[in-house]
Amino acid sequence: MASYNRLNQEDITVSTDKVVTNAWSDDVNSLTTFFTSSTQAGDSVWSSAVSTTQANFYIEVYKDDINLTSSVLPQFSVAYGHKGGSGSENFTNTEGALGNSATKCVYRQYAQLIYGDEASNFTFNGFEPNDIFVINVNRGRYKHALKEGSLNFCLADGTNKTFLTDDSVTQTGSATITNLGRQFNCVSGSDGVMSGSTLNQTVGGVGSGSFGFVYPEAGIIVLNGEALRNVTPAKFDEGSAASTQKRHLNIADYFKNSGGFFTVDSVEKVSSQYMFVRVKNSEFNYSSNPSYIDTNGNLNNTTMADSPVAYITTVGLYNDDNNLLAVAKLSQPLKKDFTTEALIRIKLDY
Repeated sequence: MASYNRLNQEDITVSTDKVVTNAWSDDVNSLTTFFTSSTQAGDSVWSSAVSTTQANFYIEVYKDDINLTSSVLPQFSVAYGHKGGSGSENFTNTEGALGNSATKCVYRQYAQLIYGDEASNFTFNGFEPNDIFVINVNRGRYKHALKEGSLNFCLADGTNKTFLTDDSVTQTGSATITNLGRQFNCVSGSDGVMSGSTLNQTVGGVGSGSFGFVYPEAGIIVLNGEALRNVTPAKFDEGSAASTQKRHLNIADYFKNSGGFFTVDSVEKVSSQYMFVRVKNSEFNYSSNPSYIDTNGNLNNTTMADSPVAYITTVGLYNDDNNLLAVAKLSQPLKKDFTTEALIRIKLDY
C-alpha cells in the first residue's frame, strides 16, 4: 500500500524569472519589411465611404506580404485619433452614434484605457495636441511586456529620419503609473537614452511637447501628432475631411520607406514552484512494486527483511483526496535504505 507524506509550507517556495526574447515572428528582433493587407488598406476600402469600416479605426502591419500568403501573422497595428473627430466621416443615425466618428472613438478609447476617463485629453509634457497616432504591438508578440530600453524605431521619409525610443534608461527605470501600467516618454534617441536635455520638440521656435508615451505592459505607443508635424509637416498634417481617412496609414508608410525599422524585445515572466521532498532514514525503505512480496504478503527475497533496499525512481504529487496531480521522474534511480536520507527538489514551471 502506498504511503503519503504531507508537504509543509517550508517545503514549498516560488521563484519568478524574466525571460527576454525577440518580439517579432520567426524569432526576429528587428522589423525592416512592412506590409499591409489590400483587403484592409486598399483603395477600394476607403472608396466605399462606409464610416464604420474596420480600416477607419486601425490598420494591421505584417512582416511578410499577406497578399501573397494568408499564413502570416500581424506584428502591430496603427491607428489615428482626433479629440474632435476630424479625419474620418461622422457616423449616421443608422450606426447609432450620430456626430461621432472613427477618429474620435479611437482618441476617446485610448483616453479611457490610460486615464480611466474618456473625457480626458492627452497632454505631452504640458502640450495638448488635437490628435494622436497609436502603435499597438500584437498581444502575442510582446507576451507580458515590451522590454524597456530595447525599443528603437525609425520613421523614415527619404533622407528625413526620426529615431525614437523610450526614456527608461534616462529616467533610471522610474515611470509614471497609469491604468495601463508604467508610462515612459517616447523621445528622440536610442536604447532607452534620450538625445538632448529636454522632452519638448521645438521647430521654428514653436514647442509641441514630447513625441509621446510608451506603455510596456500594454504594448502601446501613443505618438503626439503635433510633434510629428514639427518634423514632417505634410506627412502628418492634421486631417479634417472624409478624404483624409488614411491618416493612420502615414505611420505604416513611414516604416515602409527606405531606412524605416522597428526593434524591440519582449519580456515574459516565468514562475517556478519548487517543492522539497524530504525522505528521512526511516521512510520509504520498502518497495511498493508488487513483485516485492508474494500473494501471501511475504518477502520474495528474505535478505530484505533485515537490510531492505529500495530505489526511488518517481515522486507523485497528490491533493488532499489522494488524487495524483503531477509526476516527477528522477534522472536515475536513487538508492534508499535505513542508513541514508534524501532531499529531492521538484520544479514546476507555469
